This record gives sequence, structure tokens and C-alpha cells, in this order.
Amino acid sequence: MSPTEVSLSAVGMDLGSRRFLHPGPLRWLRALGWGALLFGAFVVVYAAASNIGERAAPLSLVLVVVLSALGLALYAGVVRLAEGRWPGELDLGRAAPELLIGLVVGAAMLTAVVAALAGFGLYDISGPRASSPLTMINIGVASGVFEELIFRAIVLRLLMRAFGIWPALALSAALFGALHLANPNATPVAAVAIAVEAGLMLASFYLLTGRLWMSIGAHAAWNFTQGWIWGARVSGFPVQESLYLSAPKPGAPDWLSGGAFGPEASVPAMVIGTSVAVVVLYQAWRKGNFKARAELAPPVAEVFN
Repeated sequence: MSPTEVSLSAVGMDLGSRRFLHPGPLRWLRALGWGALLFGAFVVVYAAASNIGERAAPLSLVLVVVLSALGLALYAGVVRLAEGRWPGELDLGRAAPELLIGLVVGAAMLTAVVAALAGFGLYDISGPRASSPLTMINIGVASGVFEELIFRAIVLRLLMRAFGIWPALALSAALFGALHLANPNATPVAAVAIAVEAGLMLASFYLLTGRLWMSIGAHAAWNFTQGWIWGARVSGFPVQESLYLSAPKPGAPDWLSGGAFGPEASVPAMVIGTSVAVVVLYQAWRKGNFKARAELAPPVAEVFN
């Protein structure tokens, strides 16, 4: 491999281009089939982790962390076997700083949303009060790891492999929002809000870095800050324990406050989340990550292995 080939191959997103995803007829269909298989498998693992995470016991946190680590390791293993690569989206070299940045950004964004809701007179906030953060830590870890693994590393990446960046962004965000319709108190407005503010925003961090860590951190911190720190409903689900308690004021319009679904369906959340998404997506585009990494022709034997 020449220096020029190395330089070219380092530009763009690593979407997979060997073995099952090798260039050739019907690669788009192979990418969709592979994505559907991975989606189904990891949803099952996520369900197990979520079920354990609902228990407010110290052992539950250990089990959630272990299941999350096993989920990431399983993804790395199957990608190595089926795609002939170690997934750069799980590169451990940048995990710590990018997780930290994501945690700070996610907590800051959700706090800004709640501050805006209170500042505009839409929310009442009371507290602080004594409570355990354990359940929301479990939920934050499980949702951050598995939802980002499923919706960014699997759905977004393989849709991008099949159809390119714009259809992939639109379809993955729409799916992310639509699946939240199964949550309590969900409405079409809430689903659209989740798709736009969260689906695009979390995708933007993945596209900017080519890795999941910042998206995982932002997702986990968003849920934890919303649920335990501010005590607001998390995607329609009420929280049992929280430091503060936040709820819409009587008479506050649902379309402004998010209503019974929680802050994520509010106008401030849509404005803040979408603004961050636009800024970060622009940076990802400037970086060249709106396209697949340049493919180097694999050995003939590799195509058929």
C-alpha cells in the first residue's frame, strides 16, 4: 500500500467494504440484510440489560456494565468475522476523552432545556431531596451503549453503506423517533421531536468522530440528567427517585412544554438539540465524513471468503 493509498483510505467514514460488504452486485441489499440481522440480535441483548437495570441494587449496575461491555465485544467480534475489519467505531484509543466530552455536552444540553422551560414559565421545579441515582445510572448506561450501538453503528452506518448519507440520516432518525411511539404518553409530535433533536444530534457526534464514544456519553448523560437530576419524565416514563422534581405547570401548552411525554417533546429541546445537530453535522461534512472511506481493492480471494 502506497502513502497515497493510506492517505486516501483514512478520509471518510469506515462503513465496511470487505467480505459480506465487498463491492459488487446488490451490496445495498446485503447491507440492509446484515443490518436487519444485527438490529434484531442487539435489541434482544438490550432488552435483557434494560430489564436488569430497572432494579435499584448495586449488583444491577455491575450486571448492566458487564452486559454493555459484552455487547460491545460481541459487536466487534461479529464485525470482524463478517466484514473483515476491527470496527474503528469502537476504537479504544479515544474512548475516555470522547466519553467525557459526550457526558458534559449531554448534561449541559438537557440542563439548558430545563432552564429554558423554567425561564419561560412552563415548568415548576422543586427540591432538592434525598434519593438514589442508581436506577437512572443503570438506564443511562444501558440506553447510551445499546441505543447508540444499534441506531448509529448498525442502522445509520449500514443505511449509509446502502444508500448514502442523506437517506441514511433521514431514515435512521425517523426510525429512532418512530420506535419511541411505543412509550407512555407518546404522540406524533413527540416522535418527530425525538427524531429531529436526538436522532440527528446523536448521529452528528458519530459522524464527526467516526466513533461511538461521544454519542454514548451524550445519550447517557442526557437521560441521567433528565431523570435523576431534574426529575422530569424520560421519553414518557415517570421517574421514581430524583434530586429535583420537574413538571409542566398547569395550563402550559403541551406543544411548548412537552406535556406528559417530558422535556424531549418541548420546543426548547427541539431548538437546542437541532441547533447542536446542525453545527456538528456541518463540522462532520467539512471533515469529509459525509462519504464512505475510499475503498482499496481487496484480493480476489477475499471477495469470496
